[in-house]
Amino acid sequence: MTAHASDSGIPRRIWKFFASVKLTVGLLLTLAATSVLGTLIPQNADPALYFQKYGEKLFRLFWFFDLFDMYHSWWFQFLLLLMTVNLLVCSVDRLSSTWRVIFPRKPVFNRAQFEKLPDRQSFSVDGTPEELLARYQLLLARRFHYSRLEATADGGVLFAEKGRWGRLGAYVVHLGVLLLLMGGLIGSWAGFEGFVNIPEKESIDSVQLRSSGQPHQLPFAVRLDRFQISFYDERSRMPKEYRSTLTILEDGEPAFTRDILVNAPLRYRGINIFQSSYGQIAPKTADTKPPEAFTLVFTSSASGMVYRQKATIGDEVAIPEGLGSFVVQSFQPAYEFMGHDLGAALVGRLTPSDGQPSEVVLPLEHPNFDKMSARFNQLRTGAVFVAVDDVVRSAPPPERRYYTGLQVTRDPGVPAVYAGFVLILIGCCIAFFISHQRVCVAVSRSRGKRSQVVVAGTANRNKLGIQRRVANLARLMTDSQGGA
Repeated sequence: MTAHASDSGIPRRIWKFFASVKLTVGLLLTLAATSVLGTLIPQNADPALYFQKYGEKLFRLFWFFDLFDMYHSWWFQFLLLLMTVNLLVCSVDRLSSTWRVIFPRKPVFNRAQFEKLPDRQSFSVDGTPEELLARYQLLLARRFHYSRLEATADGGVLFAEKGRWGRLGAYVVHLGVLLLLMGGLIGSWAGFEGFVNIPEKESIDSVQLRSSGQPHQLPFAVRLDRFQISFYDERSRMPKEYRSTLTILEDGEPAFTRDILVNAPLRYRGINIFQSSYGQIAPKTADTKPPEAFTLVFTSSASGMVYRQKATIGDEVAIPEGLGSFVVQSFQPAYEFMGHDLGAALVGRLTPSDGQPSEVVLPLEHPNFDKMSARFNQLRTGAVFVAVDDVVRSAPPPERRYYTGLQVTRDPGVPAVYAGFVLILIGCCIAFFISHQRVCVAVSRSRGKRSQVVVAGTANRNKLGIQRRVANLARLMTDSQGGA
């Protein structure tokens, strides 16, 4: 099996370019440098954040070269494609000579090659060359896959070898790397990653693509039947687990229903659906009536003491330990924080004894919000944190529905990537643990009924191992039975 540029119809100059090791090194260095660049520049963030961080000129330059979504850019995919072609051509180019060694019609042995080896074993034993060659041939046949006897004028030469196919290990690794690269390209070209929010009792059949923000149609619809959330404790409202009950709809008819959690996605028709976030939808009728009364909870950072005092809107409350005063000034039916609707909230003014007044927002459904948001308020000293509890309403608040945030992905290149990893592991095992070993045993007539024996061996790797094997063969051949 041979492969040349002329045989395949490819001009020799182009073939040599793609078979160049220099091209391989250059591509590897370029991919490494671009990967570092992709680590330094956050990927797939909000364009407004990029504009604010880098300024208009750098923003336009980075946007032109797709540096904000680098791994899906045309030039990065071109580098991967070039690397794939380079690796394929290099493998084919070098496989032509290796193939003749691995699958020869008749193995070729050169006795002169073995005579020059420094680790030969030479000794003299009783017996004629004919007797010894018969015994040694049986010995080599048990330990090697192939053996052959060639007669000489004064005796004969035995050749044996095994592990020829171990030379394929490097090419199996190359094939695995090719599958990895091809899997990445297939996933980049034919896959997608999107996000969608589904309110309870509603369904969707499209998602918003992460890369472009454009809608992407799904081959089926997804309905959120129920959203469940549990907390470590009701006061902190720290989520412990949230679960979405989804129904897959085919042509409007339910196909099946399944629960998904953060680490337990749903996979259907090559599409993966992950639980990524959740939230609440503000009711159509807002909670416009302020509470009639409530309890303010003050936590001192210095002493850790917690103080509770009942109040209404407009009441100014003195905080113990000389920490100042607090007054609730107004009520907001819907308060938004960093794009999230936190529902109804009280807005107050905290006046420390030795500092400037600052605004404190107390969402009724998030008691510890002040402690969490204090770090964003430069006017807050952090000496005391405020929470609200025991809210008395004139009427129950309107019902708020949950929505689930889903990450929806499709990557048809994943099977190729998995197969590539498996082949790389197999190829490494072959390359490291199987060597091509060749042995030569020359027997020549000596004085009387004695014969001179020379044993030599070579291997494409693990030189120390072949030395031990040659020494072991020599030891077996020098016993009284001649290795029989």
